[in-house]
Amino acid sequence: MNATIWLVIGFAGQLLFALRFLVQWICSEVKQESHIPVVFWYFSISGGAILLTYAIHKQDPVFIVGQATGLVVYLRNLMLIYKKEQKAKAER
Repeated sequence: MNATIWLVIGFAGQLLFALRFLVQWICSEVKQESHIPVVFWYFSISGGAILLTYAIHKQDPVFIVGQATGLVVYLRNLMLIYKKEQKAKAER
C-alpha cells in the first residue's frame, strides 16, 4: 500500500482510540460520576488493533509492544465484565 493509505489507517486508529475518552467523559457527565462504559473497551480494542497494524507496518518495536500489551488488557477487561454479567444472571 502507498504511504497515504497507511497514514489514513494510522489516523483512523488514532481517532477510534481517542473517541473512547470522549465516550467515557460523556457517560461520566450523564451519570455525574466517573464511569467507564463497555463501549470504551470496544473503542480501545478497535483503535488499538488498527494502531498495532500501523506499528507493525512501520516496524516500530516500541509502538508494537505498547499496542499489543494494551490489547491484552482491553480484552481481559471485557472478559471480566462479561463474566460478572453471566454470574449476575445465574444468581437471579
